Amino acid sequence: MCCFSRNVDKVADTNIFARASKEGRQFLVYAMSLSAKEDLAMILPIPVPKNSKEDAVRFINLEKYEKFFTDMLAGFPQPKSDNSLSAGRGHASGSVPLKVVEVGSFEASFVPAIKDFARLDESFRLPNKVWDNLPQYKNYGFAVFKLKKGAKRIHPMAFEFPRADDKHLFFPTVHIHDGKVHDKADFDHVLYCQPSGEDLTRTKWEESPQPAGMFMKVKEAQGLLVGDQHVYRLKMRGKLKNQDTLV
Repeated sequence: MCCFSRNVDKVADTNIFARASKEGRQFLVYAMSLSAKEDLAMILPIPVPKNSKEDAVRFINLEKYEKFFTDMLAGFPQPKSDNSLSAGRGHASGSVPLKVVEVGSFEASFVPAIKDFARLDESFRLPNKVWDNLPQYKNYGFAVFKLKKGAKRIHPMAFEFPRADDKHLFFPTVHIHDGKVHDKADFDHVLYCQPSGEDLTRTKWEESPQPAGMFMKVKEAQGLLVGDQHVYRLKMRGKLKNQDTLV
């Protein structure tokens, strides 16, 4: 789920990478182009075990690997005719503010549960009525990234989190861009993954011709990638059902 605490003018060219980590955890990398008139937060609900601690999520700084998804795209050669792809302040009275981590050009926090949003500045929260319309997230935790206003391509946001369900890779693809929950949404997404033994060759996912180490800077990816494994890709574009994606 990609949702914003304030209205945005435009969100496009979203790329998400997922891979299972050790001990039932998962890596997630998220990048997009964004245009907004005011500072805001991007909120990504993640299916963590209930009562996860505030340090359960490990944020990874990819500021020095801004081309993470540019390199990943290069692993899927395109026909010449295919141009479809483009290269905490205040807090509630009486509560303890959530830990804020500097991650490259933005700040990030892990919010363990919906009730803990009260510990963030109001400008970085969603209205309570939004969560009332999303009961599936009542036991989720939330990765919150504080972003500056303006039009920009944000360097990839990456983190590792414990999974409540370690049998599936989770992609946050639900949209909330205007404070409302819509049944369908306009998608401009490309999902990537390195699955753990799953056979995706008979699905809509495309497999890279070469292993990741042939087109990615594995060392700069800081453990997010397995160099000798192939990468899979799924394009999601157009008006689609507004829901998260599991693999």
